[in-house]
Amino acid sequence: MKMNSLARGAVLAALPLAVMTAWAAPVGSSGSSPEVAYQAGGSPLSKEEMHQNLNPKAPPMTKAEFARGKQIYFERCAGCHGVLRKGATGKPLTPDITLERGTEYLKTFIKYGSPAGMPNWGTSGEMSDSDVDLMARYVQQEPPTPPEFGLKEMMATWKVIIPPEKRPTRKMNGYNLDNIFSTTLRDTGEVALIDGDTKKIINVVKTGYAVHISRISKSGRYLYVIGRDGKINLIDLWLEKPDNVAEIRTGLEARSVETSKFKGYEDKLAVAGSYWPPQFVIMEGDTLKPLKIVATRGMTVDNEYHPEPRVASIVASHFKPEFVVNAKETGKIMMVDYSDLKNLKTTTIDAAKFLHDGGFDSTGRYFLVAANASNKVAVVDTKEDKLAALVDVGKTPHPGRGANFVDPQFGPVWATGHLGDDSITLIGTDPLKHKAQAWKVVRTLKGQGGGSLFIKTHPKSHNLWVDTALNPEAGISQSIAVYDIAHLDKGFATLPIGEWSGLGEGAKRVLQPEYNKTGDEVWFSVWSAKDKQSAIVVVDDKTRKLKTVIKDPRLITPTGKFNVFNTQHDVY
Repeated sequence: MKMNSLARGAVLAALPLAVMTAWAAPVGSSGSSPEVAYQAGGSPLSKEEMHQNLNPKAPPMTKAEFARGKQIYFERCAGCHGVLRKGATGKPLTPDITLERGTEYLKTFIKYGSPAGMPNWGTSGEMSDSDVDLMARYVQQEPPTPPEFGLKEMMATWKVIIPPEKRPTRKMNGYNLDNIFSTTLRDTGEVALIDGDTKKIINVVKTGYAVHISRISKSGRYLYVIGRDGKINLIDLWLEKPDNVAEIRTGLEARSVETSKFKGYEDKLAVAGSYWPPQFVIMEGDTLKPLKIVATRGMTVDNEYHPEPRVASIVASHFKPEFVVNAKETGKIMMVDYSDLKNLKTTTIDAAKFLHDGGFDSTGRYFLVAANASNKVAVVDTKEDKLAALVDVGKTPHPGRGANFVDPQFGPVWATGHLGDDSITLIGTDPLKHKAQAWKVVRTLKGQGGGSLFIKTHPKSHNLWVDTALNPEAGISQSIAVYDIAHLDKGFATLPIGEWSGLGEGAKRVLQPEYNKTGDEVWFSVWSAKDKQSAIVVVDDKTRKLKTVIKDPRLITPTGKFNVFNTQHDVY
């Protein structure tokens, strides 16, 4: 069946991000399709009312055309070029540049793409000629400005469903809380709480759209999840059936939430970072009441002003009462001391541009975060609040939280995969006993291909698992690569996780290996479109054999899975 552009756009917005790859792949481009697919995901801002200021110097547009252009831009382009079109991983598209280029040049650029990685939106069939013409005119207009989202707007969304004083004083259920998996159901705006012992769904909890991460309070009682639409849900695992006890929206688009971990502050505070507005918010840990809002607008590491540094990831220090806040576009890492919110102290560390995700080393002292567009990993000493190193790695690193293990030759290492190439980079992490290898690339493994989102192992395992969920080849995206840590030079074995799922039609992208508490099982999401069946595949870590497949009509587009114990204790 042939779809017109509007219908295709509606379908695309509903599909998993990985499915966009084939439609968004640049022809003859040096930019890889996994990178394009990852960066160009739809933004919740496409539905927001915005200030519109038509530029009299630009080609004319009707109000309906402008609205359509805004929708396309935020569904396809904002991830790369920025909300205000000031540039992010993609080039700036502000009127001072686009007016000089002119409509015909821009139409060619949009239709055919560029060697730098701009998708060929027209020749791929994703945009009709009329949409290409519309977008060429749209980017010559003044960028519409999304509304700000301050304390007044946050308080209007804040709900305490069960006040702390009315919550149970002890665990009221028989579940093994340490082995629950908080599983994102991306397209339904929910998380499934799955019992890791019985493999049954405990509850499906309503949340924001496309939950990005789940985080656990220091005590293990509270589960925090945040959707791409900026909605945070606080789930009490002590209830007879774990469910929401509070919620708030802290922005219009977001990715990160975390909770205080330092001794004396356990469960007391939470923090969330927004893509828009560019800011982070510190809240009460048990109610989500906002206490402090901090903007991230400012200078980049190159000393240029940036109006929308998105907060991509946040972790909590184990050594101080501090949150480690990573601002994407500025390349700056903020060590935020939460011990005195009225007199907030922040140590700012210059790293590299486009900071994204990362995790701690095995000691919990050093935080390693990918600066993905700079092809670097920044290493932060959270005890000394200093940059320990900037390490050159492969193309567009995307570690998730990374993987810690002991390399048989080089000692303790932390590993990352990459969106842009097939390499797996191992970085030495022991400056005491292996000083010569510390903060250096000690080994590079060859993987299945680009498009890797997550890498994982466990202290009790001899396996290293690497997904390639955004690879354009179905055979690669539907399987998993696994290495024997004792024999890394022998390369990887491939397990057909998608085939083992027993699913019918669908993308069946395999992603995010996650261990159970005891480290003897690895869980994989098998992610298809929301109108297709998806599943969770459980593999025996020792034998690498299929153990079970979890299927349930409620498992719609499962993506990230977070084991309570491993997430609580930063085990990865």
